[in-house]
Amino acid sequence: MFKNKLPILLLLFFVLKNGFAFGQIPLSKNTKISILTCEQGNELYSIFGHTAIRIQDASNDLDVVYNYGTFDFATENFYLKFIKGDLRYFVTANSYNEFFYQYTIENRSIYEQTLNLTAAQKQQLFDALNKSLLTDEKYYTYKFIDRNCTNMVVDKINQTLGQNSIVKTTEKGQSYREILFPYVEDHFYENLGINVMFGAKTDEDGKKLFLPNQFMESLKVAQFNGKPVSEQPRTILKATPTKSEKSLWNNYYSFCLIFLLIVISRKSWIYLSYFAIIGLLGIFLSLIGFYSSHQEVAYNYNVLLFNPLLLALIFCFWKNKFIWVKRIALYSLLMLGLFVIILLNKPNLVMFLPMIICSGITLFYFLRRSKRQLLAAVK
Repeated sequence: MFKNKLPILLLLFFVLKNGFAFGQIPLSKNTKISILTCEQGNELYSIFGHTAIRIQDASNDLDVVYNYGTFDFATENFYLKFIKGDLRYFVTANSYNEFFYQYTIENRSIYEQTLNLTAAQKQQLFDALNKSLLTDEKYYTYKFIDRNCTNMVVDKINQTLGQNSIVKTTEKGQSYREILFPYVEDHFYENLGINVMFGAKTDEDGKKLFLPNQFMESLKVAQFNGKPVSEQPRTILKATPTKSEKSLWNNYYSFCLIFLLIVISRKSWIYLSYFAIIGLLGIFLSLIGFYSSHQEVAYNYNVLLFNPLLLALIFCFWKNKFIWVKRIALYSLLMLGLFVIILLNKPNLVMFLPMIICSGITLFYFLRRSKRQLLAAVK
């Protein structure tokens, strides 16, 4: 997603130069409108790529890029609003040269697909984009799957065509979770965080077109009145190949090592500390499910692994109430078993496996210990 808040001075200059108000600027017959698809970057905000619209009108010295993926880190309570799902993203316009330079610096490829629109359709789209830029339409509430920089552009193009000509044609039969996995395969802990936060919605069939590469591939075959909606993509910026360096810590092996060290410690206080951490995370996931309007985080079955009941186990162990330690450990093991069953056909099973095994071993440890304590009390 494009994060910088950039000026629209070029468009303002164009308006003043031609003496027209937005929505009344006549484009020349040689105007070209294209979709720009930018490769994913290494930062979390850019890891899924970016989509933008470019409008070129050489007769009027106009070369502008419209972005629907702009946000402002300075927004008050930014993170709370992002989590709740009412963070406002907005559309911006900046010069193509500025846009191109940004991605050159980030070393990210850009692909361009010229739209086969009539002069009237080009004018309609240009007017609609400018209306979005200078009215309340500028702002929209961001949703990871349903409303982002890609499907906002898809909607604008389909509205211009008067029908849903551009629909998703890629990754048939895959869930949203399966679609997202390849994008973060080299960013293990980011991938882990996404799969911890996202609930049942992301296991639905991924019919929604919501990622830039999906848009580019679907646009290749989109038809309007029996003709292609766009030309085939061409590379206008090729990223310089760089040697991929494997992170020493951001990988599956370091994750496995953490839980191996917990298990082999054989110390109650370490096990209880582990329970405290995942129990608190479970409360967080539960609260977020109610608090947030992001449908992706609702109905999150990960609470079966990040089980808030573990906090009660800690309290009961501290109070020497071993009958309840036994019961809670048993219930938690049953929930863990249910969690494994849910994950059997999902791509995140292997990812969570070290934690599942660790939780199972530590719960079994307290189950046996509580039984021994209860037997000792009887004797």
